[in-house]
Amino acid sequence: MHTCESTIDTQVLDTDLALIRYLRGRVPEEIVRRRLELEKRGPEPVFDLRNRTLHPENWSGVAPLLRFLLRFPGAYERGQRNAHSLVLRQQPLTVRGLGADFRGYRIVQISDPHLDSSPHFADTLIDALEGVQADLCVFTGDFRFQTDGDSGPALEAMARLVNALPTPAYAVLGNHDALTMLPELETLGVRVLFNEGLALTRRGATLWLAGVDDPHYFGLHDLTTARAGCPDDAPALLLSHSPELYAEAAAAGYQVMLCGHTHGGQICLPGGIPLFTNARCPRRYCRGTWNVGALRGYTSTGAGTSVLDVRFNSPAEVVVHILESEPGS
Repeated sequence: MHTCESTIDTQVLDTDLALIRYLRGRVPEEIVRRRLELEKRGPEPVFDLRNRTLHPENWSGVAPLLRFLLRFPGAYERGQRNAHSLVLRQQPLTVRGLGADFRGYRIVQISDPHLDSSPHFADTLIDALEGVQADLCVFTGDFRFQTDGDSGPALEAMARLVNALPTPAYAVLGNHDALTMLPELETLGVRVLFNEGLALTRRGATLWLAGVDDPHYFGLHDLTTARAGCPDDAPALLLSHSPELYAEAAAAGYQVMLCGHTHGGQICLPGGIPLFTNARCPRRYCRGTWNVGALRGYTSTGAGTSVLDVRFNSPAEVVVHILESEPGS
């Protein structure tokens, strides 16, 4: 018994040290260790007294309860069909200070794919991306369905999806994603931004692309570090898993923020009124376009599903953002 426990501890330690080495020079060691420590605690409690929040999605009985409520003939099947009916949305996105060479630049945003929710969902996404023209692809977190456990099925699905992407891809991790997924995603060709940023250049113009770690559960995001090195005259576009950073991002000088996490409610009343958004921010930031001062934001309803693979009155989407300058600039 003691020998077995020692072996497990050694394996965990080896994995932790491998991640620290992999991220050395990119992410401070204390942040990596803190992320791993939080992962080992498991998902958020159903009743989070520290943050005064309720997380019914982490209750083991919520999925059976939802199935019971959807017991009416055909309701569950209809919800599943809705979940696999992705909308390809083209969305103009005004960027303050955008250089002329980036006007018309097309960014595909895929949020919350939860790729292992069903064995066929990767195919649904691949079909949705067929023929899409874009200059950049970004993922705003939550690659896997559960908040812990085996990441293998999600990564296997991601390996298939990467081949269908129209452009190079960048990503941030969500509250469902383990840090061990970061090097695996980068091996597949998806650059993960963990409180990091880089300059995208197009002829004479620059656009700063920044990404932060999940702010919803892990809370290790660093907006200042992610924007470090951004030229004074370049607009900064932030990838964040959750819209909960809307005020901080505006104060930090970002011009654009793309996020997800909320699924737009996923199961909504007619008119798209969400029963639950699982985000500590006003509902106006939990779906579609919004702005705070000079910051323009978009919260995707997400491509996949969480807790249960159904959707009602909240269509799944893949978004193509088409960058525009402010009128008169």
